Amino acid sequence: MNEKIVCFGEMLWDMLPDGKLPGGAPMNVAIHLQYQGLRPTVVSRVGCDDLGDKLLAYLKQKGVDSQWVQVDETQETGVVLVNVSNRSEVSYEIVQPVAWDYIQPQEGLEQVVAQSDYFIYGSLAARNVTTRDTLLALLKVAKGKVFDVNLRPPHYSLEVLEPLLQQADMVKMNHHELMEIAGWHQPYTDEQTAMAFLRSHYAVQTIIVTRGENGAAVLCDTGYFEQAGFRVEVEDTIGSGDAFLATFLVNYITGKSYPEALRMACAMGALVATQKGATPIISPEAVRQLMGK
Repeated sequence: MNEKIVCFGEMLWDMLPDGKLPGGAPMNVAIHLQYQGLRPTVVSRVGCDDLGDKLLAYLKQKGVDSQWVQVDETQETGVVLVNVSNRSEVSYEIVQPVAWDYIQPQEGLEQVVAQSDYFIYGSLAARNVTTRDTLLALLKVAKGKVFDVNLRPPHYSLEVLEPLLQQADMVKMNHHELMEIAGWHQPYTDEQTAMAFLRSHYAVQTIIVTRGENGAAVLCDTGYFEQAGFRVEVEDTIGSGDAFLATFLVNYITGKSYPEALRMACAMGALVATQKGATPIISPEAVRQLMGK
């Protein structure tokens, strides 16, 4: 696979009760893409501090291109306080402001994005006007735009989200986010109807909705497809959605059907939930074994 992919947004540390783990959805997605044979580039910003140095070292260890990760002399590296008391519904307290709130335009960056096949971005990084303006400028030159919705109260609003939705070719969100965003326009009780409304309203080609242990659904030009969840013993759900998105995209790129891509993605997301942290290595054999059950 020679596709070029840029992952834009937050790099941070998840501060868990028993220690810290590297995190941030764009970085997690990039690492899972790297595991599966792609060569993604991360665009982010860390502080000029020990936590920032360790994140850069972590990306290097994973083999992910970090040349477009900026270093901030003023703001500290991002951290998130994670509550895993409910393993199936992890909650987050995201410290603000931090380095990734100040991702700057940079000479050559627009060219890197314009020459890439896919540009993956999220909603959390748009909480601050500096990073948001940089993101909106890059979206003007990006090709395949993949919007990974991450609604983390109080870091979002309709005014911030709408331009990101309007730019997207593919959108991934969870079922709670689907109903909340659709509900800003009119109330829905049926997920498929809500997906159809958002797809039409924002002119999005593909909408993917994850449902945790209950699997996922996709609505696209060729139809509506659902995949049931895989039953596993959950350690924590941190990074499951990121692994899901990376796996779906890899299978989409390699020409798998939407149902096949959805099934593989659900299996990978389930297996990541059996491990601690966002970026455990999951073997293809483990995925095949789970799907064969």
